[in-house]
Amino acid sequence: MMRSPPPPQSQGSNYGSPYNGQIGGQPATGGGSFAPAFGGFMNDQTAQMGFQVGKTAMMAGQEYMEHNINRYVSIPALKHYFNVSTPYVLRKLLLVLFPWRHKPWSREQRPSGVSQDTNNNAYSYYFLPPRDDLNSPDMYIPVMAFVTYILLSTLLAGLRGAFHPEVMGLTATAALAIIIVEILGLKFGTYILSINNDSQLLDLVAYSGYKFVGVIVTLVVSEVLNRGQGTGGWAGWTVFTYTFLANAFFLLRSLKYVLLPDSSVSTPAGSGMHTVARSQRNRRTQFLFLYSYIVQFIFMWILSRQDGSGGGKVSPPPAAVAAAGAKAAT
Repeated sequence: MMRSPPPPQSQGSNYGSPYNGQIGGQPATGGGSFAPAFGGFMNDQTAQMGFQVGKTAMMAGQEYMEHNINRYVSIPALKHYFNVSTPYVLRKLLLVLFPWRHKPWSREQRPSGVSQDTNNNAYSYYFLPPRDDLNSPDMYIPVMAFVTYILLSTLLAGLRGAFHPEVMGLTATAALAIIIVEILGLKFGTYILSINNDSQLLDLVAYSGYKFVGVIVTLVVSEVLNRGQGTGGWAGWTVFTYTFLANAFFLLRSLKYVLLPDSSVSTPAGSGMHTVARSQRNRRTQFLFLYSYIVQFIFMWILSRQDGSGGGKVSPPPAAVAAAGAKAAT
């Protein structure tokens, strides 16, 4: 039988079949011609020395930052206050807003091992993280509430037609200034009251941020009830009074176990909860009342002061006022 001859083979073609495993008549290799070069670069001694120098520099920089930051704030202790969970956040928000019937207020402790005082078989104790103890203070809610307050104040200013680019910055600056003043006051109070435990100072800083939860509720509810007229009037003052009293009661009950350990209850050794003398206890009681009611009332009133007619809002910049005046004149 007659058959047609096969097609001629091209000797100089640069296009090979994708199925025969050849390219340009040469057998294909698994990694291509660039793979050995890349592998050779990784195995080169100069490259390895460069990676080692970079790794050493990063470790030195990290150690330097941790050393300088730990001079002011303990990073491991700070991580404890951000160990939260979603159920804890929801329950803690309800506790801050409705603290009236909550019991108990004491924090839970667990033994971590035998302390150095082995003759008395003393154990060292530690407080449970917030995710495991509802009464434990955290910094997640205060930080999130602080950011939410800034965004909410800016949004309300825009809804009232009073927004300008400086509103967010000025609101954040005012809120941050209040926090700094409060922390400095707490630092001074801990010095006067001889509170030398760093964990107690961090507890006070964490508790100082819960006021933003009540301020946010005051702003939102007052805006709805007053129909955009701010926090003035009977509705605004009613909501503010409730959130202030709830926050004050929450702080009074929570800080009692930080500043005023109960002398009638025996505390475990190494727990960090030491009893205080009667004179020192009276001074701490006065400080607790002053901080929970007087100081919180002033700061919460400043933060929640919103008036739809212009009071409590930041005035527009002079350039905007001049432009508006020129437009009105023309």
